[in-house]
Amino acid sequence: MHRHHNGLKTAALFGVLWAVLLGLGALIGSSTRSSAPIWIMALVGVATTAYGYWNSDKIAIRAMQAFPVNEAEAPQLYQAVRELSGRAQQPMPRIYISPTMAPNAFATGRNPQNAAVCCTAGILRLLDARELRAVLGHELMHVYSRDILTSSVAAAVAGVITSVGQLLLYFGGGDRRNANPLATLAMALLAPFAASLIQMAISRTREFDADEDGAVLTGDPLALASALRKIEQGVQLAPLPTDQRLVNASHLMIANPFQGGGMAKLFSTHPPMDERIGRLERMAGRPLA
Repeated sequence: MHRHHNGLKTAALFGVLWAVLLGLGALIGSSTRSSAPIWIMALVGVATTAYGYWNSDKIAIRAMQAFPVNEAEAPQLYQAVRELSGRAQQPMPRIYISPTMAPNAFATGRNPQNAAVCCTAGILRLLDARELRAVLGHELMHVYSRDILTSSVAAAVAGVITSVGQLLLYFGGGDRRNANPLATLAMALLAPFAASLIQMAISRTREFDADEDGAVLTGDPLALASALRKIEQGVQLAPLPTDQRLVNASHLMIANPFQGGGMAKLFSTHPPMDERIGRLERMAGRPLA
């Protein structure tokens, strides 16, 4: 549906991410005079990617302490998801509610057949029916575009790079007699930073696409713009605690669930909210009243 060619951009960003990972292996290999570390880094990346692929739904649901609901327990939520998944001609995902009052929502799962959509109690209280439907459209398009797989893989590989960078920082890349200390230090510091930037860029491209594709699915871009504005205000009043499990799942959510400004906002995995709202308003052909 989208017209921003972000599939190619995402593939290019993943290529850079893997290049950084293999670069770390090469640096260790130059210190140990063995190519084995390069292959080890690649295997670690593949293993971590596979784990993220198969367990993305379980990890995020568990982090948010969410529980499954049926139509009798959440009729409005259930009916909206059923209507939109039917309109997209896709399987209906499992539906969860997280008891937190922090307003947010996310979709997770490796494919449309094994997907789940989760809304917090806070967002169900904050949004009206039209806005909630728009948010669900956004989340369903993440599922149907395989964005959960994309973001989970990016997070997994970035995590490996960060861990290896920390090891280099502490242990100097193996045989210190053969290692270039400046190169080791630079790689140890810059590789995790580069990985975070690439992960952020991948996540932002997918958010823009889900906004656009979700608005096309619902036919109501202004409802999503209104929902995003309310969610941003709600997060400032009721942010999630910065527990590491929640931090690891935050890239899946429709809005950054933590308070923050300045550098924290600059390096967020979510695009600036005013830019997202502006794009949606332009889709509708008029600003939100």
